[in-house]
Amino acid sequence: MQDQKEKVALGSIAASGALTIGKAIVGVMTGSLAILSEAGHSLIDFGATVMTYFAVRISGRPADAEHHYGHGKVESISALAETVLLFVLSGVVIWEAVRRLLSGESAVEATLWAFGIIAASIAIDFFRARMLYRVADATSSEALEADALHFGSDMWSSLAVLIGLGGVALGMQWADAAAAIVVAVLVCVAAWRLGRRTIDTLTDTAPAGVAETIHSIAARVRGVVSVERVRTRAVGDKLFVEIGVAVSRTLPLDRVNSLKENIDRDIRTAMSNAEVTVTTEPRALDSETVLERVMVIARNQGLAVHHVIVHAIAGKLAVSLDLEVDRKLALAAAHEIASGLEAGLREELGPDVEVETHIEPLHIGGLPGRDSAPDRVAAIRAALSQIAANVGLVGEVHDVRVRETPDGEIVNFHCRVDPALTVETVHEKVDKIEQALRAQFPSIKRVIGHAEPAR
Repeated sequence: MQDQKEKVALGSIAASGALTIGKAIVGVMTGSLAILSEAGHSLIDFGATVMTYFAVRISGRPADAEHHYGHGKVESISALAETVLLFVLSGVVIWEAVRRLLSGESAVEATLWAFGIIAASIAIDFFRARMLYRVADATSSEALEADALHFGSDMWSSLAVLIGLGGVALGMQWADAAAAIVVAVLVCVAAWRLGRRTIDTLTDTAPAGVAETIHSIAARVRGVVSVERVRTRAVGDKLFVEIGVAVSRTLPLDRVNSLKENIDRDIRTAMSNAEVTVTTEPRALDSETVLERVMVIARNQGLAVHHVIVHAIAGKLAVSLDLEVDRKLALAAAHEIASGLEAGLREELGPDVEVETHIEPLHIGGLPGRDSAPDRVAAIRAALSQIAANVGLVGEVHDVRVRETPDGEIVNFHCRVDPALTVETVHEKVDKIEQALRAQFPSIKRVIGHAEPAR
């Protein structure tokens, strides 16, 4: 797309150069002041198209350390300069036309060469303007749009000269000046519209209706509580979108990241030129349970908690939980961590809440180990089966694995139980098996029992 923009800009340079030379030659040959004025007009357009070409090249550069949003606004600056130029040229044309009407002068010579060069100019300007408008619309290029407006104004200006030549040939000396005034006014109107759009871009005016559309798209994404703000800015052919949404603070980070990706995808689907930045703000929802609020506070402090019990006693809220800390941490330091968690819970749930924390060593992870000898595994399997039979309600013990680590043995086993039993009952039975096994084998550091429904 960038190559296409540069190609049409180069084509504009060639067309402007050819028209300038042709009009200058015919103007000198015929002595026509109107055609020489057109040659001067085309010369100024030539300079404008050169400026457009370099603006297009610079605007295509990627973002860098100094221009975080790219270089697209270079086109806006170029378009603004060309807009000013159009106003100046229109002013000069109107002034000269009024002067001629008042003085009755006519500097136009209706020769065959004059008609030929003006007709050729109209044809070239028409096709170049169509090409530039098409590419400008496809690439959102303000510089190419300004260039197209230049060629379009040249076409109408040349048409005015052509009508003026016809009027002069028929003896109406005022026709050239009158047509020039009409065209100059039309060019001023078009320049005003382009200039207003360019200034809107340079001042980061939000494109009409875009913020509302983005707000609607984001609000439909599952998990979005509310859309807090939407900011948009157009830079060249890019639409930069900054959107902030509120989400439940209980969502895990991977869910929040997935939500942001969904918002980005949906906006890009609707607006392919958008570059989206999504920020999320955690929000406490009215539907949060006390348990969820406790887990959020612990997570925010980077703490591992489990066995959270929440109950109300005589209208007073009480919370108890197990807090895991580094097993080699001094009790004073561990108690300080627990106190910090309790303070956070009171701040969240109210100063009257009763909080009790049970400190226990954090389960070890990443220990080096190896499988125990087969006879050791067999002995522990037999012990597990016997203990399970004594506990009752626990059936076949299988998938027994025993690993040796520097801190002691770790045992994993599976057992089958009645699928109709409650989780609470099953947990109590499996817990008794684990305790009995550790009492029988003191070298065992940890036992993990997995209960599964009996077939």
